[in-house]
Amino acid sequence: MSKTRLYTILVIGLLLSTSTLFAQSDKQKKLELQRQQVLKEMKQINALLFTKKKEEKSVITLIEDINAKVNVRKNLIRITNEQANLLTREINTNQKEITSLRTQLQELKDDYAAMVVKSYKSKSEQSKVMFLLSSDNFQQAYKRLQYIRQYREYQKEQGEAIKTKTKELQVLNIQLSKQKEDKQKLIEENRIAKRELEGELKQREVLMASIKTDMGKFASQIKKKKQEADQLDKEINRLIRETIAAANKKSGTTSSKGKYVETPEAKKLSSNFESNRGKLGWPVSRGVIKGKFGKRRSLTDNAITQNYKSIYIATDTNSDVKSVFNGVVTAIHVMKRGNPTILISHGSYFSVYINLSEVHVKKGDKITTGQVIGKVFSNKATGETLLGFRIYKNDQVLDPEPWLAKF
Repeated sequence: MSKTRLYTILVIGLLLSTSTLFAQSDKQKKLELQRQQVLKEMKQINALLFTKKKEEKSVITLIEDINAKVNVRKNLIRITNEQANLLTREINTNQKEITSLRTQLQELKDDYAAMVVKSYKSKSEQSKVMFLLSSDNFQQAYKRLQYIRQYREYQKEQGEAIKTKTKELQVLNIQLSKQKEDKQKLIEENRIAKRELEGELKQREVLMASIKTDMGKFASQIKKKKQEADQLDKEINRLIRETIAAANKKSGTTSSKGKYVETPEAKKLSSNFESNRGKLGWPVSRGVIKGKFGKRRSLTDNAITQNYKSIYIATDTNSDVKSVFNGVVTAIHVMKRGNPTILISHGSYFSVYINLSEVHVKKGDKITTGQVIGKVFSNKATGETLLGFRIYKNDQVLDPEPWLAKF
């Protein structure tokens, strides 16, 4: 193999290994960002769900709170495991790269040493002149002159390659040491998280056992709660369909059932709302999602399954409720023995705010992003302050969590 070809291969190998390390580093940064977000969520859960005395909450509420904490804790352990596993792969990659770099560095040094010896033996200017003068013709002399210049350039390149490889080796050694420290730290944090998870699971078991003696009472409460939630779903669906129908009738369209026929202004508003997916402000200043969207079995009765159309955000007592985007109040609904619900249209999208104690707006009001529209109801019987929040596209309910910005 020629010296030039060897040098080219070494440089390409260096570039490829560096790009691989950068890719792994980017993934590690994303995982660390996720871990910090989960740690922040855990802090919010502790602040919002576990600062009050246990006797101020119902047993069912305590079980739900612990379950929310358990789920976040499991997510934290999963992400930390992924980070540790990725670090293991990066450490192995770096160790292989260090071995390869040492081999390449030695080859470069040996090659460079051979060139130095050769240059020393033919270092006189007279030998170079004689090398040129001994040419058979001008063309051969010109080629020999080019060779001398290329040889000098190659010597310079070899020297620079040795410097580059040496520096890369030093960087990798430092990086490897840091990765090993980070991995050990993650392993220790995971060990602590698993111990805390075990304690929370035992606490939940104790609470679950305490309600088994009076399961009939709790089952009745859960059933009643489910019936009220189903009734609220029907009312919200009715209000949204009526709003869409009224808007379409006003624009001269009556054939599009359940779908908003948008005016240019409404279309622009819908587009702006849609472009803010994942960036919408939260409807409360501080909160944590205690109840997720979608189907879930009851924690106390596996025979009961509820399809939740809302997310439920635990927040501080007396918290303000804020609109997540510009829009118009289309309905304010109060169920019998229930709390107010506000519907705001954002073109063909709707945001819904459930379980309010106060309402500060009226139907037809134009609302701006972040405007306070009411306050969250605090339940003295359960000891919790929960806001139900939904998003609809036309009359189809969506999971609202992916629409909200990370706290």
